[in-house]
Formats: sequence, C-alpha cells, structure tokens
Amino acid sequence: MLMTVDAAASEPLYLQIRNQVVAGIATGELEPGQSLPSVRTLASDLGINLHTVNKAYAVLRDEGYVRMRGRAGAVIADPAAADRADADEAAQVKMEDDLFKLALAYRARGGGRGQFLEAAAAQAARAYGVMEDAAGAPRPERSRKGADAPSASGAGKAVVSR
Repeated sequence: MLMTVDAAASEPLYLQIRNQVVAGIATGELEPGQSLPSVRTLASDLGINLHTVNKAYAVLRDEGYVRMRGRAGAVIADPAAADRADADEAAQVKMEDDLFKLALAYRARGGGRGQFLEAAAAQAARAYGVMEDAAGAPRPERSRKGADAPSASGAGKAVVSR
C-alpha cells in the first residue's frame, strides 16, 4: 500500500495517515496482524515529524484499528478478537454520533432529509466499492484515476508492505 501525505492540504497530516490506514483496512490492503512501519521509518519516508506519525498511530489505537505491541510496533487489529467487544461498542456509538452531527450540519445548510439519505447512500456505495447501474443493481466501482492524488507541493510518500 502506498501512503502519501500532502503538507499543503487543509486536513492535518496525522488525519491523512489515519484515514489512509482505515481505508487500507476497509479495502483489504491491510490485514489483521500485518505490521505497520515503525514511527521513525514512516516519518522518515514521508518526510514529516515522527510525533505526527505517533499521533496518527495513537488515534488508530484508540479507535481500535491498531494494536501497539511495545517494541514490536503497531499491527492491524483483528476485528474478531474477543477483547475488542467494549471498544467496538464505544466506536459504534461514536460513529453514530458523528453521523448525527453530519445530518445536523446538512440540515443547517438547508438540505432535506431525502437529499441527505441519498448523499449518505452514495457515499456508502463509494466506501463499499459498488455503484448502482440504471436498473438499481450493484456493480463494482471503477477507480478514478488521479482523483485521490496529492498535489506536488509538500507531498510525501511511503510504502506499507505486506
């Protein structure tokens, strides 16, 4: 998996890292038990401060996506592990609260309930890699070339290998 950061983007660097790891888990590019690069290695590869990577890993740990194994480093957590039940419940509550806040923000900008549900369904289809064809049947989504590429200024790249 190629990880990139863009220092010129409005999103903080630690969140860029966090979001890419979560996307890697969701798409299967990162699997349970797979090691992530050390904080120092990833920071060096991306050309950013090691405290930024440490913060990203801490957020991923707190959200239950990553387990920290001391000197052995960060590994992708197993979603089926028994010790995650409480963390998963808390994470579910937080995600639903975040979704509620998004719905409120959408409504505050004048959007209707139906419009919000359509937008949410479209983003869910995007996240799960399917789009509906004209008949309403799911079909695989084609990748969008260059849509997620960082800008050339301030960009760093690192490879997270299996």
